[in-house]
Amino acid sequence: MKTAAPCYYHLEVDVTPDRIDQIRRILTAHLRYWNLEAHAETVCHCTDVLLHTIARHAVDKNTTLEMWWNGQHLITAVQDSDRDIRPHYAPSGCLAQIAALSDGWGCCATAGGGKIIWFSRRARAAERAPLRAPAPTPGISTALGVPRALPVPALAHSEEVAASVHA
Repeated sequence: MKTAAPCYYHLEVDVTPDRIDQIRRILTAHLRYWNLEAHAETVCHCTDVLLHTIARHAVDKNTTLEMWWNGQHLITAVQDSDRDIRPHYAPSGCLAQIAALSDGWGCCATAGGGKIIWFSRRARAAERAPLRAPAPTPGISTALGVPRALPVPALAHSEEVAASVHA
């Protein structure tokens, strides 16, 4: 079995409601590039939930997004530096949605007083079948068969014509 090369993506952004769709497109493009397009909807939905919470409630909108893929697990982390908002103050639906859509999630504090909320999904890259050229379709001569060579009836005067030419 071929092992996947580890992948990592890092994005620092000031979150505004206008930029959330742009961030979603960026994450989707990276997941498509990593051949993990099947997980894009779930990862982007969970990230959107966190980013909307930051956009609505945080004073400092500076946010860091990171994604890691090691061939088996896709881990996404959202870090903010706002001291006022804590995960237990976040809307109850926010963390409940992440828990429902991910295989695992967690939160930890940063040295600067912010937090990192992460979630993971078991992931496998889609198997790529090798491209093979299709078998050529048979041409008319092979499909219908070449007609047999039929003897041409001798012309009555062919011997006379041949004799006159040679004479």
